[in-house]
Amino acid sequence: MIVTLYSIIFALSLLLPVGYYLLVRKKQDEHWLFILYLSVCVVNLGYLLLSLSKTVEFALFANKLAYFGQVFVPLCMFMIISRLSGFNYKKWVKYALVGVAMLMFALVLTTGHFDWYYKSVELTYADGAAKLIKEYGVLHPVNLIYVLAYFVAMLVVICVSLKKNKSKSYKLVGMMFAVVIGNIGGWIVEKLVKWNFEFLSASYLMSVFVFFFVYWMMQDYIHVNDILKPVAYEEKVAVIFMDSRERAEKIKQIIAGLPEGTMLTARQMDILEGILAGKSRKEMAADLHLSENTVKMHTTSLFKILKVTSREEIIALIKV
Repeated sequence: MIVTLYSIIFALSLLLPVGYYLLVRKKQDEHWLFILYLSVCVVNLGYLLLSLSKTVEFALFANKLAYFGQVFVPLCMFMIISRLSGFNYKKWVKYALVGVAMLMFALVLTTGHFDWYYKSVELTYADGAAKLIKEYGVLHPVNLIYVLAYFVAMLVVICVSLKKNKSKSYKLVGMMFAVVIGNIGGWIVEKLVKWNFEFLSASYLMSVFVFFFVYWMMQDYIHVNDILKPVAYEEKVAVIFMDSRERAEKIKQIIAGLPEGTMLTARQMDILEGILAGKSRKEMAADLHLSENTVKMHTTSLFKILKVTSREEIIALIKV
């Protein structure tokens, strides 16, 4: 029964990378999301192989394989939640976090050679599945601290996002919060309740399915609101945070030159503001929490409405 359950969970986890390429990557290239899916696949493969183990040596190999995925799952979740909350980190920060993850995995690799992580292990069987009985070593709490630190960091990012209003959707924040709390609950259950089944395998799978839903249903590729709710020009200009009054006047000039009955969407107004501010496509994508392809799509639609083919022609519309 347990082996069958692990097999089902592993099979379901394999659907995620496929779904990413078919439904998400074409619209928004999120490498952390893809790494998360692969990590969950590795975790569940490790649990499946462990349940099928016949020797301690193979069980330890399967356990290390599961840990290899586990050290990257909280890292990827943190980076994804940060991205969805409007935070970007410098490259050296990302490299440092990957380095810490590799150090955690290196600590697990000492099993069988040193008693730092596990003092001893014993292979047993329950409900037709193999399981390792472990006696923890002095450095085992480091992994607990590692996982807990990421959970805390995720919650901090979500709270700061709400406070600074960085997130575009409270529903999105609610989903992220549910993912983190769900994993914390699964992690606590895993540590407190002695089951023959590794509950984290199911917890991780449920979490990544939520992330998949978020990116598939809520990514800002084409927003219905952008199409159905044209912006009130004077109101939009009034709330734009301008570096100068001059740019606000430029936007008013461009809008005044539109044919009667022609309107810009709220997102097109955001793109127009960015162009007049001299921002690159990458900068606008970061500011608006969109992919660069999405910014390109909105820019193209803006050009068509203004009947221009370049940023320079937009600037030329402004009367000196």
